[in-house]
Order: sequence, then structure tokens, then C-alpha cells
Amino acid sequence: MKKNNRVLLGMSGGVDSSVAAYLLKKQGYEVIGVTMQIWQDDEEVNKSDVGCCSLSAVEDARRVATKLSIPFYVMNFKEVFKEKVIDYFIDEYTKGRTPNPCIACNKHIKFEEFLRRALQLDCYYVATGHYAKIEYDESIDRYLLKESITDEKDQTYALYNMTQHQLKHTLMPLGYYNKDEIRKIAEELDLPVATKPDSQEICFVPDNDYGNFVEENSSKKILAGDFVDQRGNVLGKHKGIIYYTIGQRKGLGIALGKPAYVTEIIPETNQVVLGDQEAVFGKELIANEVNFIPFDNLDTPRRVKAKVRYNSKAAFATLYPYGEEMRLVFDEPQRAITPGQAVVLYDEDIVVGGGTIIKKL
Repeated sequence: MKKNNRVLLGMSGGVDSSVAAYLLKKQGYEVIGVTMQIWQDDEEVNKSDVGCCSLSAVEDARRVATKLSIPFYVMNFKEVFKEKVIDYFIDEYTKGRTPNPCIACNKHIKFEEFLRRALQLDCYYVATGHYAKIEYDESIDRYLLKESITDEKDQTYALYNMTQHQLKHTLMPLGYYNKDEIRKIAEELDLPVATKPDSQEICFVPDNDYGNFVEENSSKKILAGDFVDQRGNVLGKHKGIIYYTIGQRKGLGIALGKPAYVTEIIPETNQVVLGDQEAVFGKELIANEVNFIPFDNLDTPRRVKAKVRYNSKAAFATLYPYGEEMRLVFDEPQRAITPGQAVVLYDEDIVVGGGTIIKKL
């Protein structure tokens, strides 16, 4: 048996975390499965069959744990999830930004609160079913976060906030597998979730209607406002800034006789700026809430590859120190640099770090 071998594994009821349980047990760890109860009170009845940590997901995870002969528990994370993820999500949209709740959940729930509870329970590690790799580099005495071996499933974009303490106490066994291999293992083990489809939506907005969710749950009244062009001329009315994001073309509810895209959202004046496709692109941005992984501080400019959206392709850029923030200049214009979204930096397969975009320059 390994020393410090007790692991608290987050189980969502999906195939990835289920196979992670098997792989960790096979590697000699003492695995304890946990599903985080994050659904809010009225959702138990209304939406109990959807989402990665819903009531049906709990039962799926419990069945897998029984099959693998590991202990299983449900932990209540409702209050901290509402505060750190749902309230943040609503607040960002009402401020005209486009948040990434999965990043907030990873930062505040999985690798802060969940890890804190794990250490209290005398577990040395937490583990998840993320497709990413954590490796220790002796030459710099630091833990590194690296891309998984499969590009299409890599989830490092949502993990750039991890600290050295968190990386030291986290296991991600799926980083060395592709999705087909994981499904094959699940089928060979006859796990009850082997053919369960991946969840695509935000877990607390199962119908994917972000605007309606924000309007229903915000304490602020969502007001209609003006669509304007880049000179400030009024083009028409929008139904509220929460319904729009940078680069959006569909669902604007306005006909201008030519394609129009959201190029800027101005919360101070409640305006949504429309322009042509070219105006959606930019080469430069400022980001705050910066975290670096292979080093603590950025002292000199550095060449990196960077992604401005989860599904965007990493592009070459130069990273510059900028006080507590960072400035990034891309070699080529990037589409839809969006305040509220993360920009994540890479050096080959190593995650250099990232931050939250506050503006396009």
C-alpha cells in the first residue's frame, strides 16, 4: 500500500469519474467516493434528473461505488456553491461580462472547499475525472499542470487557477487516456454508466437558457436598452445585456440588412454595440486575477500560446508584466476576446497560468 494513500474522489455519476475510481483503486489508493450536493432547494423536484451532481447522478455514482466496493458519501456544498458559482454567474452577466462557472467551481469548490474537507478527514489527496496531468518537476521543485494526451478532451483551460498546494494534493488519473479508452474500460468493468452521454450544459442551467436563468434569479431588474453602432448611433432595442455575449450574431432580434455581431457590451449605459465581423477580432487584452503555475511572478516578457475561450485554438502571443494584472499581445487577431472569460497560457503542453479578461485593447 502507498503511504498517504487515502483519496477523496469527486464522483459526478458520469463515466470519467467512475473510471477514475477504478484506476486509483488499481494503483493502490484507498478511494472514498463523494458526490457534492450542489443543487438548490426547488431543483430536487423540478430538475432531479439532469446535471452532473443531480439526484439521479447521485444514484449513478452510488451504484458505481457499490460495483467497485468503495465507500460512498454525499457532501453538502449547497451554500458555498450558490455563493461562489451561481451568485458569481448572475452578477457577471448583469455587469455585461460572460462568466465561466466551471472555472469558478474548480477554483472555489473542487480544489478549495472539497480539498479542505478532504484534509480534515485525513485524506491526503482529492481526485477528479478531469482530462489533465499533474507532474512534479524536481529541477524547479514545483508541481506542473500539463495538457492531457488527447487534445479534444483536454480540460486544463478550466484548471489554470490551481496552486502548488492544490496540485500537490490532487490526482487526475485520466490525463494519460483518451475518451474511447475510458469508455472501453467502463464497458469491460460492466459499470452501469459505461454508455452514459457526457453532460454538455452548465449543471445548474440544464436548459442552456442563461439569460432567462439570470433574469429569474437576479435581484436586479433587467432593463431593455439600445443597440448602437460603433459611433454610438442607435440601431434598435435590445432586451437586456444579460442576453448577449461578444461575437454573438444569432438571436439579436434586429435586422440591419447585413450580418451584425456584438462587439462590445457597455453596462454603464446599458448599450450593446454592434459591428461587422472584423470588429469582433482583436490582438491585445488585459487580464486580472492572474495565477502562474511554473513560477510565482512574471518579471520579463515571455512567449506563450494562449486560448481566449474553452474551445478556441491556442495562438502565439507575447505576455507582458502589467502590475497585478497581465497584458497579452497576440501575433494574429483573435475572435471574440470577451471580458469575464479566461485567457489561459501554455508553453508546449505545460500550463503557464492564466487570468480573467477585463478588456480588449
